[in-house]
Amino acid sequence: MQLYDQTTFECSKLITKCYSTSFTLGIKTLDKEFHLPIYAIYGFVRYADEIVDTFHGFDKKSLLERFKADTYRALEEKISLNPVLHSFQTVVHEYGIEYDLIDAFLKSMEMDLYETSYTRQGYEEYIYGSAEVVGLMCLYVFCKNDKEKYQQLKSSAQRLGAAFQKVNFLRDLKSDYIDRGRVYFPGIDFTIFNGKAKDTIEADIQADFDAAYEGIKQLPSGAKWGVYLAYIYYKALFKKIKRLPASQIMQERIRIPDPLKLVLWVQTYCKHKINYL
Repeated sequence: MQLYDQTTFECSKLITKCYSTSFTLGIKTLDKEFHLPIYAIYGFVRYADEIVDTFHGFDKKSLLERFKADTYRALEEKISLNPVLHSFQTVVHEYGIEYDLIDAFLKSMEMDLYETSYTRQGYEEYIYGSAEVVGLMCLYVFCKNDKEKYQQLKSSAQRLGAAFQKVNFLRDLKSDYIDRGRVYFPGIDFTIFNGKAKDTIEADIQADFDAAYEGIKQLPSGAKWGVYLAYIYYKALFKKIKRLPASQIMQERIRIPDPLKLVLWVQTYCKHKINYL
């Protein structure tokens, strides 16, 4: 069984490496004890997201329902022949991750099958399920069953996840709105998207980033640098988006070049070494 467990975690690690070089680099900056659990969480959320976003030409609804049923079966039986689900259920049980977080995540994935625009309430529900709960799952791992520490950092972890997701929405406006017909931000008319609307969204994101940073400073030492690096990456992407006109982010996907990512890695490493985060 030990060999099976190992190979399932390696599958989630491979998925992470293939889908996100930035996230993989971020995980490597965590203490080694956190690597495989975070890979397992990423593999789970990545595959669920792929079903609704990229499995075109297939019955996405049926596939997601099957994935959902298989997830709960894996959690109940504490084993799965799906390596992604097996490694994920192992982490859920080891760190006591609440099932409510998994429920909320899968509900948000279902929302992507049906919803093309959101009210304020629907938007907040989607953000919570698609991003905030992922941050909370990771926080369970970082706190290692220290419930008091988890409760102390819970709000900041949610705000960080929300900030990341909202930046993703701005970055992916072209593919979400033009290609998929999705409008996540409530009350925004993207047929006349302008600087004023963009400023409103950016102010909300900035507030999330500010609140999140306070929590990052209080994270356990083994997790602090990795989470801070992700925070800095997204802040750099956010700053780039802020400098661009609304018309440009409607036409292209904004990216951070790899050389800048390397510079940010070095800068955050130096801060980490002198305990200046």
